[in-house]
Amino acid sequence: MSKRPVLIELDEPAEITPATAPVIADEIPQGRAMQSVAALAARRPSRLAKFFWSALVALVSFVASVAAWDFVTGLIERSPVLGAIALGLTGLFVFSLLLIAGKEWLAIGRLKKIDGLRKDAEAALATGDLKASRAVSRRLLTLYANRPELEAGRAAVNARNGDGFDADAVLGEAETQLLAPLDALARLEVEAAARQVATVTAIVPLALADLVAALTSNLRMIRRIAEIYGGRSGTLGSWRLTRAVLTHLVATGAVAVGDDLIGSIAGGGVLSKLSRRFGEGVINGALTARVGVAAMDVCRPLPYSTQDRPSVTGLVRRALTGLFPTG
Repeated sequence: MSKRPVLIELDEPAEITPATAPVIADEIPQGRAMQSVAALAARRPSRLAKFFWSALVALVSFVASVAAWDFVTGLIERSPVLGAIALGLTGLFVFSLLLIAGKEWLAIGRLKKIDGLRKDAEAALATGDLKASRAVSRRLLTLYANRPELEAGRAAVNARNGDGFDADAVLGEAETQLLAPLDALARLEVEAAARQVATVTAIVPLALADLVAALTSNLRMIRRIAEIYGGRSGTLGSWRLTRAVLTHLVATGAVAVGDDLIGSIAGGGVLSKLSRRFGEGVINGALTARVGVAAMDVCRPLPYSTQDRPSVTGLVRRALTGLFPTG
């Protein structure tokens, strides 16, 4: 039996063809690791959560104290020598806790001292108060009295402290002689943190590796910047400082990735030519640099006057030179 040809009626030509299909835009990297770190650090715990954790810590501390007391007193009844040893070790443990608490208290006090110094300097500059500006300059000399690397700067400020006839000149001299060297050290810390975050994001394919790298690098960077400017912070102080910095950035929208950030670090269309992970690395590094600049603003005992505020673009380009083609 012969096969007859089959006539297949075609529908009307499709309106969209591969030639006329719209171009799919490349996904712009968003720096999700840094976005997550900022959201985590800036999130305020609820009152119920704070009450729960406070009650839990109090309960655990009470149970541990009672257990330690029963253990030591029972051991003293069984063996006075062993009981005395246990009592001494317990005393050493409590003493170490008091030392840690004292260190944290002093660290928070140093951060408050620097914050107060900066506020007084801003007020002196706003009102043009020469007497107040000289008082701020003397307090700054006291703050850095034990910094050998600032010996020449201290001598210059002491020699010219009475020569200034306005608040801008007095505080400008202090900023130039004392804070300019510290600004250079802080910029190096920011560049190192941005480089580390960008490299881990781009190279390490493990899940959450970029988030862990961003969190640890930013915590270490903020703590080092505080130490550079004289506010050596403990664990609690560092966390409070980190929350203050990131909360400010979230509130002002500085952790968002906009066209200005992409254009400044990617030279326009270069970023779109990179792989997605490389693009994420560059963005995470740039957001880390933003955190570092904000940390310098918070930790610096004087506002920027004679010295220029660091540029995020410049920091990122110096940090990532040789790693990515950032333009």
